[in-house]
Amino acid sequence: MPKPILIIQLRPEDDTANNELEAICRYGGIRDGEFERIRAEQAGLPDIELDQYAAIIVGGSPFDVSTPEDEKSAIQKKVEADFRRLFDDIVNQDFPFLGACSGNGLLGSYCGARISRRFGEPVGAKTVTITAEGAEDPLLQGMPEKIRVLLGHKEACDELPQDAVLLIRGDDCPVQMFRVKSNVYAMQFHPEGDPEGFALRINAYRQHGYFPPEEANVLIENLAEEHVPESNEILRRFVSRYVNHNTTIT
Repeated sequence: MPKPILIIQLRPEDDTANNELEAICRYGGIRDGEFERIRAEQAGLPDIELDQYAAIIVGGSPFDVSTPEDEKSAIQKKVEADFRRLFDDIVNQDFPFLGACSGNGLLGSYCGARISRRFGEPVGAKTVTITAEGAEDPLLQGMPEKIRVLLGHKEACDELPQDAVLLIRGDDCPVQMFRVKSNVYAMQFHPEGDPEGFALRINAYRQHGYFPPEEANVLIENLAEEHVPESNEILRRFVSRYVNHNTTIT
């Protein structure tokens, strides 16, 4: 029997966390019984034995790595410390990992990149560019050079982490997706994102500083007709690469 995928979440709200989980499973082609879930924002991370899992996926969060230490909550400090210990094992073993948005900041920070608000981007859809190195990566091979993604973040990597490979770049945020070694991935956008899920997040986070609260309805309307099939396909390919089945998303 294949090992499960471990899905680590960091969203405090049950509705956004449950929607994110459902979207990761749907676009990743992960079936019931093929994953385990940890809500790290509740009590941090337990000891994780990597040999018990096929891969790890980490979603988004309202936590910001760049928040001054004296302004971080106790649970955020614990989560960040727990991830540093987990990344010691993940990077050392080149263990399959995919971190989206918050997962990108956590991995980028661990790998030595500065994380700041310099390259934050408003909630919405963007066109990003697959690099020459990205076009050779198994998760991106055969895709158009320009793809649409859904994103919205206050912070990002100021530069590519040392020894990482830039896979996707953006005009407003240079580091949109990178890889460490062969199997450790992170992206600033949301590969599980779709207009319905983003509408839920926009309403949940309208007071969190991502955008002026009065713009929430306009943002939702602007995203209603967006389609990001290549972005969703990245997630499906990651799961398919490390789990012993293939699933086509319709």
